[in-house]
Amino acid sequence: MMRALYIAKTGMDSSQFQLDIVSNNLANVNTKGFKRSHGVFEDLYYQTLRQPGSQLSNGNTLPTGLQVGTGSAPVATARIHSQGNLVLTSQSLDLAITGDGFFRVQRPDGTIAYTRNGEFRRNENGDIVNSSGYLLDPQINIPADATRISISDSGIVQYFLPGNPDPQNAGNIQLTTFVNPQGLESIGENLYLETAASGAPQDGDPQTDGRGKVSQGFLEESNVNVTEELVKMIVAQRSFEMNSRAIKTADEMLQRIAQL
Repeated sequence: MMRALYIAKTGMDSSQFQLDIVSNNLANVNTKGFKRSHGVFEDLYYQTLRQPGSQLSNGNTLPTGLQVGTGSAPVATARIHSQGNLVLTSQSLDLAITGDGFFRVQRPDGTIAYTRNGEFRRNENGDIVNSSGYLLDPQINIPADATRISISDSGIVQYFLPGNPDPQNAGNIQLTTFVNPQGLESIGENLYLETAASGAPQDGDPQTDGRGKVSQGFLEESNVNVTEELVKMIVAQRSFEMNSRAIKTADEMLQRIAQL
């Protein structure tokens, strides 16, 4: 009977963890470039009371064993890197990636981080930065007197100066892909870091080697599906309730045994 108490406890823990994931997805439904997560669970070890295939005293082989599970546990959270919808902003430095790839930004400590959020602006020096002030990598500078900025699907950045009809080249935006993007480390601020699980970054121009294209004047919305997350929330709630009910039932049965 005590076994049921522990099993139901692990079920409650797993349900709570699932609710944590769903809550974070819903909290970021309006976060540009956000990729939703889902929980990965597995059953815990089994207590084997009779080994399947063991030989009985009469010489026959046991067709099935006697094994009792000990519950479940969360083992991972996996990002779903599906494409989010594009929303038109008409801002010259709002960029969206259609397809695979990440923008690169340089953090204050010099490390490179990766993001799908293309809300870029110019700082006081004319450098293109993200909303946290991190420089786009490779660094691109646009003079303060530029009248218009043009960014092609392949990442070529050009601007126009007053009285000059010819475009001026400012540089090229590059995108980065990974063999296993689910292995990236999430650090907040819409940023990811490379890890041993993600594989080495593969940098290159947009629209090359399977990288997506850059769309100027658009932003990628979160890929969170509110309806789907609400269904998951209800399932997690019901699972938690049923496991708590199992604990209560086991406790009542133990009390009844103690009264015998």
